[in-house]
Amino acid sequence: MAEEAKFLTGSTMRHITVMALSSTVGLMAVFLVDFIDMIFIAMLGKAELAAAIGYAGAILFFTGSFGIGISIACGALVARALGEGDSDLARRRATNALIIGFVGGSLFAAAVWAYTPELVGLLGAQGATQTLAVDFMRIILPSLPVLLVGMVAGAILRAHGDAKRSMWMMIYGGIVNAVLDPILIFGLDLELTGAALASIAARFTIAGTGMWAIQKHYGGFGRPTLGDVARDMTPIMAIAGPAVLTQLATPLGQAYVTRAMSSYGEEAVAGMAIVGRLTPVAFGVIFALSGAVGPIIGQNAGAGKQDRVKEAYRDGLLFTGIVVVVVSVILFLLRGPLAWLFVLEDGTVARDLVFLFAGPLSLLWFFNGMIFVSNAACNNLGHPFYSTWVNWGRHTLGTIPFVMLFAWWLGAAGVLIGQALGGVVFGLIAGVMANRVIAMGKEDTRGPFERQLTIFRHFHTRR
Repeated sequence: MAEEAKFLTGSTMRHITVMALSSTVGLMAVFLVDFIDMIFIAMLGKAELAAAIGYAGAILFFTGSFGIGISIACGALVARALGEGDSDLARRRATNALIIGFVGGSLFAAAVWAYTPELVGLLGAQGATQTLAVDFMRIILPSLPVLLVGMVAGAILRAHGDAKRSMWMMIYGGIVNAVLDPILIFGLDLELTGAALASIAARFTIAGTGMWAIQKHYGGFGRPTLGDVARDMTPIMAIAGPAVLTQLATPLGQAYVTRAMSSYGEEAVAGMAIVGRLTPVAFGVIFALSGAVGPIIGQNAGAGKQDRVKEAYRDGLLFTGIVVVVVSVILFLLRGPLAWLFVLEDGTVARDLVFLFAGPLSLLWFFNGMIFVSNAACNNLGHPFYSTWVNWGRHTLGTIPFVMLFAWWLGAAGVLIGQALGGVVFGLIAGVMANRVIAMGKEDTRGPFERQLTIFRHFHTRR
């Protein structure tokens, strides 16, 4: 892992573009497979299967939040250490983040597995749909620790600026999933079980490929010791704790939206599930942007290059705006083909929801992108609790009252509209917070909670 930090020179927009687009290709390989899964399930002609995917997806998003939090912490710590020129520290923290995440992820997955029926029931699933969702989740949940290994490996590669290998590990996983899906779903007639098994195989592929790349090109991982794990627990959890809390807000907000949509029937839930699969495919670049901007900000912050930190944040927002406008136009032009692809008949709720998203609502995704970029800045500049506040606000105050009001006014469509408008409010709040953190520079790298708990004293000094 003894490699010179590569983001300290050159155009920040170019770095962002290369990192984001490379990461997007990898993410799209996975998102497209999920998208194809939904097409295959729709082809079976059973609304309860598509609805089950919608319910299960909300909870699986919840379980993936732990892995995202650990990968954010690992990426931030490794990037900062590389910016400071300390490759040994980068290797050690990567090793210990992986250990802490794997153990914690295993316990988290076990707890969710035990209470899967209750969780699915809370979302509003009933009867055969509830049974299908529970069966699907209980097959795929034990592979959560493996997924976490892949997430952390990808974060380490991106921290080094190695967008290419981070991209290919996701592509390989997507290929495995895409090949196995039709074989298991149709060839062996396993339906949802086949989709779950294909996803598990993809997770093992992603994790294995990522670990191999780190071992071969960046010196691998260090030999862990109990003392080193204990020493790095504080800086890792100082970022991972708030980051996990930040990520948990999203699935909890989505769970509320799913429950609200369930009152309009399985057709509405199925339409929302299609939108849920379509969103990451359409805006994969925006999803990748947080992981792309974070290492650039982290390395330059570690090197004390405050002007480049500001420039990276500004370019991240500009990049977001360009992507959202282009994608929204494409989605609007493809509404007809989407209706044909998912067998959406005229006058159905599902068709109305998909058409609503593929038009005006997709433009509002700029504000979600603003949240992603702002959270990346806060996480990498020592203020992860700011991200936590923004995300929880967005998925509570920025979701529940908006969804309730617009659902009462406009029905199923109002659920999506309310969710989108709440994002506008908290996207603006996130931008204000991120600019405040960046303006602090080196004068004060601690937020309000960090001052009280002195967590980030350990973040900077415990080596």
